[in-house]
Amino acid sequence: MLLFLAFVFLATSICTSQVPQGKKEISSLQNEMPKLLSLSQQIALRESWLQKRHGLLLNMMRKHGIDMWIVVNEEFHDDPLTQHVAPPLPYASGRDIFIFMDTGEKGLRKVALLGFWEEHARRFFETDWPKDPRPADKVLSELFTTYQPNKIGLGLGGSRGVQRSLTHDSYLFLSEKMGPEATKRFVSAASLIEEYLDTRIPEELEQYTNLVRLTDVLTRRAFSNEVITPGKTTIGEVRRWLYDQVAANGCGLWFEPDLRIYEKGVEPKLYLGFPAVAEESAVIERGQLLHIDFGIIYMGFHSDWQKNAYVLRKDEKDVPEGFKKAMANTNLLQDVLARASRPGLTAGDVSEKVIVEMEKKGIEAKVYSHPIGNQGHGLGTGIGFGFRPGSKREPSKMTKLLRNGSYLSMELNTVTPVPEWGGKNAIIAMEDDVYLTDEGYKFFVPRQEKYYLIY
Repeated sequence: MLLFLAFVFLATSICTSQVPQGKKEISSLQNEMPKLLSLSQQIALRESWLQKRHGLLLNMMRKHGIDMWIVVNEEFHDDPLTQHVAPPLPYASGRDIFIFMDTGEKGLRKVALLGFWEEHARRFFETDWPKDPRPADKVLSELFTTYQPNKIGLGLGGSRGVQRSLTHDSYLFLSEKMGPEATKRFVSAASLIEEYLDTRIPEELEQYTNLVRLTDVLTRRAFSNEVITPGKTTIGEVRRWLYDQVAANGCGLWFEPDLRIYEKGVEPKLYLGFPAVAEESAVIERGQLLHIDFGIIYMGFHSDWQKNAYVLRKDEKDVPEGFKKAMANTNLLQDVLARASRPGLTAGDVSEKVIVEMEKKGIEAKVYSHPIGNQGHGLGTGIGFGFRPGSKREPSKMTKLLRNGSYLSMELNTVTPVPEWGGKNAIIAMEDDVYLTDEGYKFFVPRQEKYYLIY
């Protein structure tokens, strides 16, 4: 009996010691999935944030010279602002109008003209117009007559979609109901919209961190043997796995996950100056370097994530040293950018400082970081001069100030020759979501400093 038990113990020990490293990592990664809120919990929490965000709005309106701000939501053509200025609910009643009015000493007045009366909206807006089937006919005119706002801010004339989202028909509707004198006072609310969407409150940090953590874990799982079998798995299969996992977690995608393949002796195709996305039919093989660009929607927030993996050859236990050096250069660029950034500095000053420092170190670097938060390519202050060939410093963007607490997608790359690939240049692109503090940018979750290995 003792001999039998000893044999079982020995056999168990041998089997345990021979479990592939990839399988150990799969089990660990699955245990790292963050616990997300149910939909009802998300709505309740976001409504608590909305109360605080509305509390910031009057000062913002006065700063940008807007006396009345109107957001119009159309059924089948939602305004991207609606979910952030009103309760995060479906709006399907034709045309819903949300009005923010600076009444002077009495402060901010908020009125919602809804096709269907909604209890949640009543917590944040005056909505008691149930007996009038067409309240907008009277209310819009009455508000203008009563308060005589000098500037009526609308979603038009901005450089980004979320700043110019008012439809032509809604513009005509407002003009007709408010009259010709009010129409003369219609102005773009673009600068107000930018500050509102780029302003974060402390309560949001925990849930955005959970979103980034989910993005990170799903990325690492996708770039592991849980999903990839070298010589069999295609790019399309990895992408479809990500689709299903995002849906299973009750989240959404704001762009299609992009995957790229780099391999020895093969020059990647270029698109707009950047290596092109691999075709879905491409089979992942040993010795390849994989890159992913991936972003998720959760709690009204977007994430954006770029990471790198290496598919080990049969005789390899680690990535070639040349690629380690290449990633170290990109990590160094991240350090330089995080360290150079401070609230109140201009995008131009930070961008110039970062590029000059990298040039002194002899490292070819590009920075093309963008604001993030309620939109993936968000409003606010970006850093860098763009990636595409011929990109130039745009004066209007370079003078923008960094705002304390704002979120940034730190997107950048370095170019490093790799001896193991005959001196071929490796473009190691990374993207991490970060937030600005008085000490510079901080990462929501630890950045990647080692390649994800596929066995």
